[in-house]
Amino acid sequence: MKHVSFSGRLVILGFGSIGQGALPLILRHIDIDPARITIITADDWGRAIAGAYTIRFRLERITRDNYRALLTPMLNEGDFLLNVSVDVSSVALIELCRELGALYLDTCIEPWAGGYTDPDISPSERTNYVLREAALKLRTPAPAPTAVVTHGANPGLVSHFVKQALLNIARDTGSLDATPPASRAEWAMLAERLGVKTIHIAERDSQVAANRPKQVGEFVNTWSIDGFVGEGCQPCELGWGSHEKHFPPDGVRHDFGPDCAIYLNRPGAGVRVRTWTPMEGAFHGFLITHSEAITIADYFTVKDGDAVRYRPTVFYAYHPCDDAVLSIHELAGKAWKQQDRKRLMMDEISSGADELGVLLMGHAKGAYWYGSQLSIEEARDLVPHNNATGLQVTVSVLAGMVWAMENPQRGIVEPDELDYRRLLEVCTPYLGPVVGEYTDWTPLQDRQQLFPEDVDLSDPWQFKNFRVD
Repeated sequence: MKHVSFSGRLVILGFGSIGQGALPLILRHIDIDPARITIITADDWGRAIAGAYTIRFRLERITRDNYRALLTPMLNEGDFLLNVSVDVSSVALIELCRELGALYLDTCIEPWAGGYTDPDISPSERTNYVLREAALKLRTPAPAPTAVVTHGANPGLVSHFVKQALLNIARDTGSLDATPPASRAEWAMLAERLGVKTIHIAERDSQVAANRPKQVGEFVNTWSIDGFVGEGCQPCELGWGSHEKHFPPDGVRHDFGPDCAIYLNRPGAGVRVRTWTPMEGAFHGFLITHSEAITIADYFTVKDGDAVRYRPTVFYAYHPCDDAVLSIHELAGKAWKQQDRKRLMMDEISSGADELGVLLMGHAKGAYWYGSQLSIEEARDLVPHNNATGLQVTVSVLAGMVWAMENPQRGIVEPDELDYRRLLEVCTPYLGPVVGEYTDWTPLQDRQQLFPEDVDLSDPWQFKNFRVD
């Protein structure tokens, strides 16, 4: 099925695992002449894949000094810039695309090189909260060229999972009105009415390469190593709920913007939290900063005047593949200095799945997980150049591009502002089983068996009760 026809030029900036995995989906589902596609990348790794699809391939490193000169001749009004690069400022690219009239999509708001890890930059300035505010400052009233920011699997797809999960809970508890929410305010009031206190983006990647284990001095992962190390070294961030009764000792608020999130003075890859998915059950995930923790918390805020009446606590709880966990342990032991060697797991993966979804807690039925359970076998059957983790991202990139092409004059938009039904329609055929499951699990389950702990048994949904250092 061709979801949309596109007559403009497409520039794909970056061609790592996500760019390579997205290309066959773009060609399969967008009616576009391959001769009008150009790949620009700083790494020669994907040249053969581009050649197999007869796509123009340009080896060039984009910097703050050359990005305008390189990209301006390649983008006119109605063209599209797909940014799946690292170390290239999303804000700079969004601004350029707006000037040229080109459409835009990225999977995260990326800074220039060093923006995540430079010790001379304050922790606050390295947060996704600050990067998001910088992007939103570029907003102008529509009509303006559409720029979809932070639309991969997460951030991106998970925002649509949250809306569908809320509707499912409302249906199952008899709380659904005759018509589903049609505005941001109505969605927020639905979440408040249901009593949702906490939303985990709960992900467990169980993919393994049985015959090729991680080696000392090597960082192994199922998606971008540079991207994961960068976000793992950023300050730990989470959307801060209105029900929270305490404040973390090393927590910090921002003194500008919507005040919907906080950060901790430690890297996200150094903080673990308790969470749950249907296949894995209870586990510890790393509290990695992601934009969805901020945008979802902001989107579902209810106010009385200027005072916040309701807001959920939202964060990403991520257990990557086991080799990546070992890689993080080694990384932390080396004072967060990245290993010299990197390996993206792809063809050597022998088994496993990526279970990615949203866990909504505190409502009448306890907790509800809704999301994708995509196995490596099904991912390989569906699309070449993808593993289970990558395909959840690349099909979300495709869906965001389709929406932008269908809505070319919406200005800067975040995932929560898109039509969740249209995005899920495009994504679902590539997500494996998409399931919803209720559970009586809470972060307090089986606590205090070996040692006494400072927990509040009356409220299992406080951040205090399930943080593990």
